[in-house]
Amino acid sequence: MTEPEMTEPEITEPTVEITEPTAVSNDRPTDGALYELRAVARRYQRGSTPVDALRGIDLEIADGEFLSIEGPSGSGKSTLLQLLGALDVPTTGTLRFDGHELTAASDSTLTRIRSEEIGFVFQQFNLIPTLTAAENVAIAMIPQHRPKPERRQRAQELLERVGLGARVEHLPSRLSGGEQQRVAIARALANEPRVVIADEPTGNLDSESAEGILNLLAEVRAGERPVTVLVATHDPDVAGRAGRRIRLRDGSVVEDTGKAGD
Repeated sequence: MTEPEMTEPEITEPTVEITEPTAVSNDRPTDGALYELRAVARRYQRGSTPVDALRGIDLEIADGEFLSIEGPSGSGKSTLLQLLGALDVPTTGTLRFDGHELTAASDSTLTRIRSEEIGFVFQQFNLIPTLTAAENVAIAMIPQHRPKPERRQRAQELLERVGLGARVEHLPSRLSGGEQQRVAIARALANEPRVVIADEPTGNLDSESAEGILNLLAEVRAGERPVTVLVATHDPDVAGRAGRRIRLRDGSVVEDTGKAGD
């Protein structure tokens, strides 16, 4: 008898205090693991019923990898992204980011890591509708206490980088879905993160716009400063663009292909 499908908590944005597709190679030199997960489990209570969203995950992710996380609904993708994004901590096991143990980290430490080290990209874009493209990017820098002119200048530079230099004063309602996602990527890059976490970033886009977003994420990863790109997806075509693919089922890793050194 098949178990009922488990519904995971949806990833929500942290509060601001923010040619032919080809796979991306992971064969760049790294200084070791950026993430280290050992026997990581996450259990939730649904009423009086315990739900094991992750079950004993062992995983290392190198600095600069482009990695996809695949699996059906209820497989643990969103839960794993929440842990990797310092939005949650394991119930048991150990999770290290850049050598720092996060399992018992304080809320202030997790907030700092989210603000300074990680950029988030969401399926629904999560842009503030009353702010222009430039303002949506600049707002992510407020927790860093950067001066307003510096925030404005960096927002302009990032929007030019993602091909929206002529759209800086546009509200989200005047942008296409692909353009809104480019603004979201620019926002994710605002604080020069080590990691960009993208949760179904092409789920609301047509195929042409989706390919443009995947090309942009590949460019982000391949820049002068290594950025680790983690993409959760149901789409095998999207996953095929990553250099490494992890497949989850029932909260466990059932396949891990394309690791650096394989």
